[in-house]
Amino acid sequence: MSIEVKNLVKVYGEQKAVNNISFKVNKGEIVGFLGPNGAGKSTTMKMITGYLQPSDGDALVCDVNVKADPLHTKQKIGYLPESNSLYYEMYVKEYLEFIAEVHKVENKKEKIAQVIQQVGLTPEAHKKIGQLSKGYKQRVGLAAALIHDPEVLILDEPTSGLDPNQIVEIRNVIKELGKNKTVLFSSHIMQEVQAICDRVIIINKGTIVADDKLSKLQQSSTGSKVLVQFKEALETEWLQRLPAAKTVSKLDTYNWEVESEDEETLRKQILAMAVENNFNIVSLQSGSKSLEDVFRNLTQNKN
Repeated sequence: MSIEVKNLVKVYGEQKAVNNISFKVNKGEIVGFLGPNGAGKSTTMKMITGYLQPSDGDALVCDVNVKADPLHTKQKIGYLPESNSLYYEMYVKEYLEFIAEVHKVENKKEKIAQVIQQVGLTPEAHKKIGQLSKGYKQRVGLAAALIHDPEVLILDEPTSGLDPNQIVEIRNVIKELGKNKTVLFSSHIMQEVQAICDRVIIINKGTIVADDKLSKLQQSSTGSKVLVQFKEALETEWLQRLPAAKTVSKLDTYNWEVESEDEETLRKQILAMAVENNFNIVSLQSGSKSLEDVFRNLTQNKN
């Protein structure tokens, strides 16, 4: 087991930032760790990496208890924190050499050249860190997390500040790394999580509210969507009148997205309406919920 969290608790004064959570992440898994601001994501990651002591419970990395042997577990982990603190007066290669020396990396020059290419830093590798854009600074932080070839990667908002092209590049890096490493990463970009992960853990107010394959979460989330295309241009009211229709969204002149608590009943009502009024249905299909839909359903207005 690469990461194992057991009944982890973190209390600040009277507030429980993390409330008795448990989960496991295996080698070769890329798991998205999601939650609203203040939900406890970064606090949990800091406890797993040993940067923050838990109030109760345990975190294990590669079967080693972080509290019992924090130095050993840090050798196993590559950590990119959300703040990504860097030494702005150092050159990129100089900084990576410094991090490599801390980890006692062998063949430093070769390893530095490898990670610079791996994260797409080559065009800016000759500059001081302070001269880089936010996106390239983020790449420096990722390179530093990779320099000692860790077994486990903990990435807190790894694509923060990147433009769309850079996001795709870093996404591909993470997917490649996930083939032989354990990756736990947080992001507010739901499309990014959907593109990289097949498993998602969602935390809300310090408590895990979901931990499953993304496909299963989308299937089990309250309500479902139906996509329907008509040959005619209908008014919204035709679909809003259907008893099983919860929300109706017009996608374009002929295409509609209808949400319902009971997909089968909604389908029957759409077909009956079409027959009764001589409307022609071009297509009628299920529209699976997006990760954003699942996230909002699990984290909004929860007491």
